[in-house]
Amino acid sequence: MVPQLRKGRWDMASPSFLTAAARPFKALFVSDAFEGILLITVAVLAIIIANSPLGEGYHHLFHDTLAWTPIPKLYNLHMWINDALMAVFFFVVGLEVKREIIAGNLSDARSRRLPVLSAIAGMAAPALVYFIVAGSGEPVLERGWAIPAATDIAFAMGVIGLLGTRVPPALRLFLLTVAIVDDIGAVLIIALFYTAEIQLSWLVGSLLVVGVMVGMGRVGVDKIWPYVITALVLWFCVLNSGVHATIAGVVAALTIPMRRRDGTGLLEVIEHGLVRWNAYLVVPLFGFANAGVALEGLGLEALFDPLPLAIAAGLVIGKQTGIFASIVIADRIGFASRPEGASWAQIWGTAVLCGIGFTMSLFIGALAFPRYPLLIEEAKLGVLVGSLISAILGYLVLRFAPPLASAPSRER
Repeated sequence: MVPQLRKGRWDMASPSFLTAAARPFKALFVSDAFEGILLITVAVLAIIIANSPLGEGYHHLFHDTLAWTPIPKLYNLHMWINDALMAVFFFVVGLEVKREIIAGNLSDARSRRLPVLSAIAGMAAPALVYFIVAGSGEPVLERGWAIPAATDIAFAMGVIGLLGTRVPPALRLFLLTVAIVDDIGAVLIIALFYTAEIQLSWLVGSLLVVGVMVGMGRVGVDKIWPYVITALVLWFCVLNSGVHATIAGVVAALTIPMRRRDGTGLLEVIEHGLVRWNAYLVVPLFGFANAGVALEGLGLEALFDPLPLAIAAGLVIGKQTGIFASIVIADRIGFASRPEGASWAQIWGTAVLCGIGFTMSLFIGALAFPRYPLLIEEAKLGVLVGSLISAILGYLVLRFAPPLASAPSRER
């Protein structure tokens, strides 16, 4: 079920939209700003602790080698969070992606035109800005091009939640759909560009496990526990294959059947059971473990170093430029219409909010410079500054943007 199109625009009063809006994943972010506020609080707390007398303890907590670990590759708490716990985050992303492709806003060709186009432009433009600002003098910096390409949906929707009815429903739906496509792009980027040396035997094992999971769906296995067990086996195989382990979460999610044999939802039950754990535990814990930038040795002048400046510019300038320009062009040439009931000022403010790149950007930053701790810290600084500017600017634009009735409009 997808929102009905009325004169080429989304009809937010349609029963299909009301059904979509009631989905647990969307309702979690659309109805409540708490998740975004929680992430902001966690990020600020991590930065304060990292630059306080507790900073050394903070670093040791996450990076010291554990006295014992059941998986040798995960030898500290930071790795357990980034490589294991974040697989749950990617699993929930995969569930939402599958649902949207099969029965949501990405299942209809007309309704997915604009968000898909905008998401692609919103990934390409920040990468271009990054290359322009970072330059080609430091080849190692080239690996960071994808850091500003991602949007943090919890942060962005948290800001939207603070604005209440000032943001048209169609614009909320547009932002959510762009974020879903953005997540697909980020997952592909991680799989294609941030993969270590491949271990063929483990990769073959991973493919066999995927085959088993697909087969279970084909023969009608509709219990949750067989998928949980095989997903854990898949994660372990992928962890040892050289492909980043969190990719296993997305792949496993795509094998989950939409419905049981009796017609009741299976994918929705799993998603509903995980989404609050994801929002209230997994992502905040990841943020706390990764947002703590130790400013000692960096200084304020570090903001103008090529890496943090390129990332911040990509998020603040690249994201809004790519997304807003794609909407204007698509609307002008008739390829796709702008969201129903939204003024151009409101659309611009939403495009600015897409420059909040907290979770996925921090994640890609750690993958981009695994051998350069200082560059990881600089990447964090760029992500946090760029995201903060985008959040404040986007909020102000949407707070004072005139609604469509007060804004100039043209007849279609």
